[in-house]
Amino acid sequence: MMVNEALPSTISRVAIVTGAAQGIGEAIALRLADDGIDVVVNDLPKKRDQLDSVVKAIQAKGRRAVAVVGDATVESDVVALVDAAVKEFGSLDIMIANAGTIEMKPLVDMTVEDWERVMSVNALSVMLAYKHAARQMIKQGRGGRIVGAASMAGKKGFAYVSSYCASKFAVRGLTQSAALELAEHKITVNSYAPGIIPTGLTQHPDDEKNGGPCSTFLLGAGLPPSTPSAPPTVVAELVAYIVKPEAHFLTGQCLSIDGGIVMG
Repeated sequence: MMVNEALPSTISRVAIVTGAAQGIGEAIALRLADDGIDVVVNDLPKKRDQLDSVVKAIQAKGRRAVAVVGDATVESDVVALVDAAVKEFGSLDIMIANAGTIEMKPLVDMTVEDWERVMSVNALSVMLAYKHAARQMIKQGRGGRIVGAASMAGKKGFAYVSSYCASKFAVRGLTQSAALELAEHKITVNSYAPGIIPTGLTQHPDDEKNGGPCSTFLLGAGLPPSTPSAPPTVVAELVAYIVKPEAHFLTGQCLSIDGGIVMG
């Protein structure tokens, strides 16, 4: 594998963040803006108002931002997303494939539709983001940073989230393969593996009676109530490092940020 050289820090960089209307995606988009990066935020059309709020928050930090609605699991929408970033800001230098979903259900009750939905959002969307970001970055010829959303559940199986675990294990394998293929183009490919982060994916209406934020998820996954958690901004800080020009020697990795739940 070729060692990636650092990108010139003087180049104004452009990022896409999928699943950016809330949670970890929103935190990443805002954090990248703090580092002088222009951001294209993406999510489903029904979340347009939330995306617009993220755009305003990025602009308030002095960076350019635009919202592009679309389905990250539909290839034509991903192509349009990349094209919109290039048309609006002139390039694509960073892709954050963050869109995700979860299904808590016993394996014996899992339907094909349940399985395909989770695999589509969590794995197919990442493949499409990697593919079309890589094509654009190769065309530009100045390298880039591609980052996908994995999970601690992509390193260890947990009860009642079999489709989620399978999809996140898939992201790890995809990331490693893509890193090998794209190294010659000075494109790094990594993923982040959060633990318990209070977002829409881990919070539940029954949390109040089960012991507080994320408690229902913890019970279902067989984790103790004392399991540590952290806000989305913690993950955003890790991603902000992964995409820095100085992080050129980091590729093919799935970086855990889970309070020590999964080690090694």
